[in-house]
Amino acid sequence: MTWQTRTRTLDLAQRGLIMGVVNVTSDSFSDGGQFAGVKSAVAQARQLVAEGAAIIDIGGESTRPGAQPVPETEELQRVLPVIERLAGDARFILSIDTMKPAVARAAIEAGVEIVNDVTGLRDPAMRAVVRETGAGAIAMHMQGSPRDMQRAPHYDDVVAEIRDFFRQTFSACLACGIDPMRLAFDPGIGFGKTVEHNFALLRSLDAMKVEGRPLVLGVSRKSFLGKIAGSDALADRAWPTVALTSYGRTRGANVFRVHEARPNLEALRMTEAILDQEAAA
Repeated sequence: MTWQTRTRTLDLAQRGLIMGVVNVTSDSFSDGGQFAGVKSAVAQARQLVAEGAAIIDIGGESTRPGAQPVPETEELQRVLPVIERLAGDARFILSIDTMKPAVARAAIEAGVEIVNDVTGLRDPAMRAVVRETGAGAIAMHMQGSPRDMQRAPHYDDVVAEIRDFFRQTFSACLACGIDPMRLAFDPGIGFGKTVEHNFALLRSLDAMKVEGRPLVLGVSRKSFLGKIAGSDALADRAWPTVALTSYGRTRGANVFRVHEARPNLEALRMTEAILDQEAAA
């Protein structure tokens, strides 16, 4: 399995990758304001890479439950200076976490390799950006919008419905001329899902792959981890995240979007070593 970004080919056949999160926002659920300045955001990106992250996902608009939209100009003002400071460094594969086609295009022009779209490439204009720039893309599933997604999420069969969404998205991307090797998919844990929906998806990750394309898993610091741990403290969600990185790898996930790189990478590599031994036995 390979994943083609704008200028690179990522080999995911044997080893998964860590995607480190850098939220250049004031209201993200886990670190709002912590990296809102250019200097702190750049320092965090470099720290994540030093700890083993292969991809840095930069976002300028919070997608936490209840979040309000950010104007396009403001989102650009937040992310572009960070991208410009990091672009050109061979250690960095940069991703832009945005649902706005104009922000995605400007970010790619500044040096981004991947578009991470929480609205799942539904917008034809976003698909056009991916096609025209040759960027890699992550299509994430979300029921509703960040503002209302957790009010009353409902599915008749959450796994089947998201699998069908992935297949439809894949077909729409191919129909508009996007190279399928540039696509990856994310089931959107916590985006319009209950705790029960999240666990059903985690159990069935391997069943949701489309045409052998990579699966991205983003569970880091999500609120359902706190519910399981019986704690509201964000710090108490760190090790449950590590556990799900390991579990997700056994279920076929390939890219892990996290806030702490090193412990998740160590868990990922240990799990892969076990899987390698099982395959060789």
